[in-house]
Amino acid sequence: MDKSTENVTLYAGVIEDVLKNYKEKQLEYKELFDIANGYDFSRPTNKIPIDVYLKMCNWIEHKLGKFNLIRIGRNIGESTYETMLANKMIVGKCKPLDVMKALIITAQQGVQDPKKRGWEILNHTDKSIVMRKTQNFNSVLQIGLLDGLIRKSGVACVKVEFANEISKGAEYDEYVITWL
Repeated sequence: MDKSTENVTLYAGVIEDVLKNYKEKQLEYKELFDIANGYDFSRPTNKIPIDVYLKMCNWIEHKLGKFNLIRIGRNIGESTYETMLANKMIVGKCKPLDVMKALIITAQQGVQDPKKRGWEILNHTDKSIVMRKTQNFNSVLQIGLLDGLIRKSGVACVKVEFANEISKGAEYDEYVITWL
C-alpha cells in the first residue's frame, strides 16, 4: 500500500471526533492536543493534513491503548453515518452494503488525496462484507469505524476482524465484517 501523505488532507471534523473523547482531560493529555495546535477547526470541513490525524492516532495507541482507538472509530462511524444521512447517500432503512458503498463516497469526499485512495468492497454476502483500506488511515481505529457504521444499519451481533494486516506483511489492511 502506498503510505505517502504528501498533499493529503481530511476534514477538521475528523480531528474533532478524535479529540472530543479527551476534552475533559485536555491538561492531562496536553501532548495530544498540541499535535492539533495551529490548525483551523472553526468549520468541520476545513482541511487538515492527514499527518495530524496519523500522529494523534499513534499517540493514543501508544499512550492510551488500542481500545481507545476503537472507541474513537465508533464515534467517527456515528458522525460519518449522520453525514451520509444529511447528504442523502443513504435513505430510510438501509442494508450494511448500502452503508459501505456510502463509506467509499464519504471517504473520497472527506479525504482530499491526489491518488484517490480510500476504501474498496472486495466481496459481500447476505451476512458479511470484506473491505480493503487503500488510504493511510489508522488500522485499529477503522475496526471501530466499520463496527459503528454497520450497527447503524440495524443489524445485530456485528463483528469486525482483520482478514489481512499490513502490520503482518500484507499489502493492504482488509476487514471481514459479519453480522446476524
